[in-house]
Formats: sequence, C-alpha cells, structure tokens
Amino acid sequence: MLRLHDTANGQVRELVPRDEGRISLYVCGPTVYDVPHIGHGRSMLVYDILRRYLEWSGLAVEHVSNITDIDDKIIQRAHERGRSPADVAEEFERAWYDAVDALGVLRPTHDPHATAFVDRMLELIGELVDKGLAYETDDGVYFVTESVPDYGLLARQSLDSLRSGARVEVEEQKRSPIDFVLWKKAKPGEPSWESPWGPGRPGWHTECVVMSLDLLGDGFDIHTGGLDLMFPHHENERAQAVAVGKGFARHWMHHAFVEVGGEKMSKSLDNFTSLTDLLARHDARAYRLLVLRSHYRSPMEVTPATIGDAESGLDRLDSFARRFPSPAAEPDPAALARFRELMDDDLRTPQAVALLFDLVGQANAGDDACAAAAAREIARALGLELRAGGEDIDAETTALMAERDAARAARDFARADALRDELQSRGWVVEDTAEGTRVHR
Repeated sequence: MLRLHDTANGQVRELVPRDEGRISLYVCGPTVYDVPHIGHGRSMLVYDILRRYLEWSGLAVEHVSNITDIDDKIIQRAHERGRSPADVAEEFERAWYDAVDALGVLRPTHDPHATAFVDRMLELIGELVDKGLAYETDDGVYFVTESVPDYGLLARQSLDSLRSGARVEVEEQKRSPIDFVLWKKAKPGEPSWESPWGPGRPGWHTECVVMSLDLLGDGFDIHTGGLDLMFPHHENERAQAVAVGKGFARHWMHHAFVEVGGEKMSKSLDNFTSLTDLLARHDARAYRLLVLRSHYRSPMEVTPATIGDAESGLDRLDSFARRFPSPAAEPDPAALARFRELMDDDLRTPQAVALLFDLVGQANAGDDACAAAAAREIARALGLELRAGGEDIDAETTALMAERDAARAARDFARADALRDELQSRGWVVEDTAEGTRVHR
C-alpha cells in the first residue's frame, strides 16, 4: 500500500482509503488572474503522477480541483484592463486548461468554481456565527481561531507562537491578529452577493472547505497543494471544518517549491517567465521528466540547463521506443515489483526514473523484450509518453527511405549517404537499424 508523508503529523504513513478501492483527492486549483507559472506546472504534474499511479495500482480516483474565479487579484486585474472580473477569470481559466492539456495532465473529475458555491459558503459562515465561532466587524465576518484548540497543526506551531509572530493588523475590530476573514463586505464597484452581513463575497479560505466537503464528503482521503498553501490557507480550511464537527481531510500532502538557481525569472536571462513561455519553447514532456527526477518534497531547479538535460533524456527514451515500438513480451515482473516498491515509499520518482532508464539500457544492450515491456509499462504509469515516430512520414520520404535501403543493400554507399543528406535536409533525424532506415523529427 502507498505510504505518503502527512503534513499533519510530519511522518510518512500508510494511506488507508476511506472507501475500499477508491481514493478521494482534492487538489487546490488556480486563482485565474494570470497565465500559470512554472510552480503551477509542478503542482499539476506532481498530482497527475500521484493520480496516475493510484489508478495504475487499481484504485478508482475521484479528483476535485477548484477554480477560484472571484478574488482580490482578479478584481485588480479587471480594473487594470477595464474589463469585468468574470471576463478576466474566463480568459485565464482557458490559459490554465491549455497548459493542463499541453502537459498531458488528466482533467479533474470535478472542477468546481467558487462563484457557484456562494450559497453553501453563506450556510457555513452562518453556522459559525450562530455557534459563536465567528463575529462581524465593519469590513466583514471573521473566524475565531482560538476556538480550535489545535489551530496551527499544519504549520507545526502553537496558537501562542502564531499570535506572537503575527503582523499587527490595521483592522482594530479583529479580536486576534490571526483571526481570518470569512466574508468580505463589498467596496464600491466590486462584485458582490447578498448576505445577512450585507453585500460582499466569501473569503478565500472558506471557498475550498465548502467545495471539498460538498463534492467529496467528510473524511476524504487526500488534500494537496504547495508548501506555500500549508499555512495559512490549508490550516484555515481545516479550522472551519473542525469547528463545525467535521474530520475533513485524512491525509495532507504538500510539494516543495521550484527554484531557478537564485536568478530572477526573466526572458533576458533566458529563464522561464511563465509555464506558457516554457511550453512554447520546449517539449512539454521534458517538464514532466524534470518533475519526476525531483522528489516532490524537495526543491526543483528549472533552468535552461535542466530542461535541456531532460530533453536529452527524452531523446534516449524516444530512440528506445523506435527500437521497441510495441511490447513483444510480458513485462519483467521483478522490475515492476521494484517500481511499485519505490512508488509506494512516498513516491520516490527519481529512483523510479533511474529504474526506467536502467531497463531501457538493458533492453537496448541485450535485445531484452521483457525489460523493454517493463520500461514501457513504467513510462505509462508515470504519464510519460514515448514517441516512436513514423506515423507522420509522407509518401515521398518513405520512397527516399526505401531507395536508401536499396542503395545500402547494393553497397552503393555514396548514394546511401547522399540520400541520408537529402532526408536530413528535409528535417528528419536518420537512424540505421537492423530493419533498415528509420527517421523521426
């Protein structure tokens, strides 16, 4: 059984499904006010790899990933552009899903939009107010953090520690500097919904708790996100759920940040200003391979050098796929058992990728069909597409390949070399194999 690090207790522990044979997975999604950045790309891929491995292991996965389509940042971007917040959110949601699809990430089972759940959020806030766990001020409704005895669990800090480290807030009506807003009263010109506390909109921390519980039910299996969401966002979600008697998530999973070698991301430095920029310039599969080469709880370097190295690895994998275009045997069971052992140990993807390349080397060196089949199966489980090429070869290219094979058979090597040059001038990479000439882009 899969064992994952649980942020709530700081240990790697067994993931025991709430419902036998099924996993309920909540992945914190985007606030759609800009194109996704490379950190978003890592998040997409880490949890896609998790989902694919769970499904490869025979589990059914119900995957929820929300869309925050109302937020201060969206309102600010709309003001800057002279557009409505809804238009801005729609534009950047399309950009988000363009990146999701380009990366080969599976779409979630549900992608709830915050604006569709405002009524349910109002119900939760009303329940908290009625229980004396929230209070109204001139600018909104705030949650009483001291009502949750273990508040700070995910941050691994006590209430006293969090209070002493909190910034002094301008809002004088807040009872504690770590109390957080549940409902923001509307300012002139802002989108708003009617509520018992006046027109306004829900706070960010209330959105996810309502959507996750509504779609996955209490005690769902895994709640995920980046380390930057651990506190206060995820802690504040958890606090609201606990305050109304919910168990909420059974397992908390967080991934580490993306780094760029200490350099600012900018085009002038040949770094990647956005995920959109990276995907426009490089094979999207290279980013998946780069993510796989870093353990999800470790920082990951994204630079032109690391992306280039990942693309070189892809070339090797694609070359292998051309040599072994389809499984000719059953996968080596020992190799698959080792893969499962690595992945079950908190998703040790760097070692799993090393195993994949070892199997590729073994297959190439000894024409080992069982190793080749295992390599293909592991790549499939990780969502790493291998491209054998050849499917888009036009008739003229096919004729040149056949003519070259005939020249080689006749030992007319000068003609064979000339035909190689012709194929290369058309943009093909030419390989000599036991079966004859092969080409790919």
